[in-house]
Amino acid sequence: MNLQDIPKIKHHNANNFFLLCGPCAIESEDMALLIAEKVVSITNKLEIPYVFKGSFKKANRSRIDSFTGIGDEKALKILQKVSNTFDIPTVTDIHEISDAALAAQYVDVLQIPAFLVRQTDLVVAAAETGKVVNLKKGQFMSPESMKHAVQKVKDTGSDKAWITDRGTMFGYQDMIVDFRGIPTMRQYAPTVLDVTHSLQQPNQSAGVTGGRPDMIETIARAGIVNHVDGLFIETHFDPANAKSDGANMLHLDNLESLLTNLVAIRKVVESLKNS
Repeated sequence: MNLQDIPKIKHHNANNFFLLCGPCAIESEDMALLIAEKVVSITNKLEIPYVFKGSFKKANRSRIDSFTGIGDEKALKILQKVSNTFDIPTVTDIHEISDAALAAQYVDVLQIPAFLVRQTDLVVAAAETGKVVNLKKGQFMSPESMKHAVQKVKDTGSDKAWITDRGTMFGYQDMIVDFRGIPTMRQYAPTVLDVTHSLQQPNQSAGVTGGRPDMIETIARAGIVNHVDGLFIETHFDPANAKSDGANMLHLDNLESLLTNLVAIRKVVESLKNS
């Protein structure tokens, strides 16, 4: 799987990590365009290959009254508008087999949520669209077991798969990143570190997931040092009032300084690797 195979991807020859970044969920057209415009400006400046991320619906909420979306096609059309406006690729997650063909009409990368990555029919349906498939490692799965998810994509005749580590359950209400898993998963496919979801604190008694956004730079730096191919970061201009996952999103105002530091670290790591 080569980055240049993704339509509209920029800076793929810059020898940088690639970035999946955007809000947890599409809340409105204005918010999506505002966030995309800011991230595009930063990633162009730093020469980071960029894919805009936004969920067109959230099907895995703890409570039935949680925000799930603004309407499937409405949100997907906003993702398409983001792509056309800024000439960038987009990624969204799917939850049902029927979502695959629908979402593939609007986005460039289909993401399989961590809780669903063992669902064979869902993975196969995503792969059969011909789109890149981003396989999120289940919180309950070992790094070694992700080779089977990648193989399901390959068995459809496609090699367009990524693996994303989003942490492993540590007790009932916390996540931990085991960085030993990164070199293991990179043997199977390009590997992404989902920085913000790795800092979730799930299963809170209130039914709303908590998080540790103060640790975002710590985890992201460690990922770069350990040679991840890409980073996944959810961001919002007002996380406290975001309709989904606000507790662990990065404030948009803090994104440029974070990415600037990470690019600098990447250059040092690459120089050591080549020395």
